[in-house]
Amino acid sequence: MTRLENPVQMAVIGAPHGIKGELRVKTYTGDPEALGDYGPLYTQDGRSFEILSIRPAGNMAVVRFAEVKDRNAAEALTGTELFIERSMLPEPEEDDEFYHADLMGLAVRDETGATLGKVLAVQNFGGGDILDLMIGGRKGVLIPFTQAAVPEVSVAGGFIRIDPVAAGLAGDDDEDAPDGEPSGTDRPRGPKSAGGNR
Repeated sequence: MTRLENPVQMAVIGAPHGIKGELRVKTYTGDPEALGDYGPLYTQDGRSFEILSIRPAGNMAVVRFAEVKDRNAAEALTGTELFIERSMLPEPEEDDEFYHADLMGLAVRDETGATLGKVLAVQNFGGGDILDLMIGGRKGVLIPFTQAAVPEVSVAGGFIRIDPVAAGLAGDDDEDAPDGEPSGTDRPRGPKSAGGNR
């Protein structure tokens, strides 16, 4: 069993595909077939899985793992999350690209440098990337992940800096605005899914 020091989720196993042990797998890589580029995948409890073959199937992949011999073994894995060590991921090529995993947990600061909370997750409901924050002890505060709303991202420094007005957290007159209403008026940043495009 291998315990990862800095795990990044790459996929989740879905339903069996056929009777020979193949599985449908939802990947978090830009290209589903890129899941095979990172070597063994690991479960949270440390089990490893080696990919023998992988092929696209719509927005998922059909995977044959060396450790899965038949449909019964495949059925037992439904819902299993698969991870790799963060160090296995290539660094983003663009300054404005970030892995979702690198954003989670970063401190949220305002323009004065005061810490307001932290990043809980990155969501995308079809209208662009949205940061899910905890602000002042409140979870579920949503802001658009755009240059105007989040003018600075420092993964190395452990924080993002937000503009509360552009983020929709305060009006021009500092009155509270509804949480999570993106302005849609500026260009989005580019967080990459866990595996990124290869």
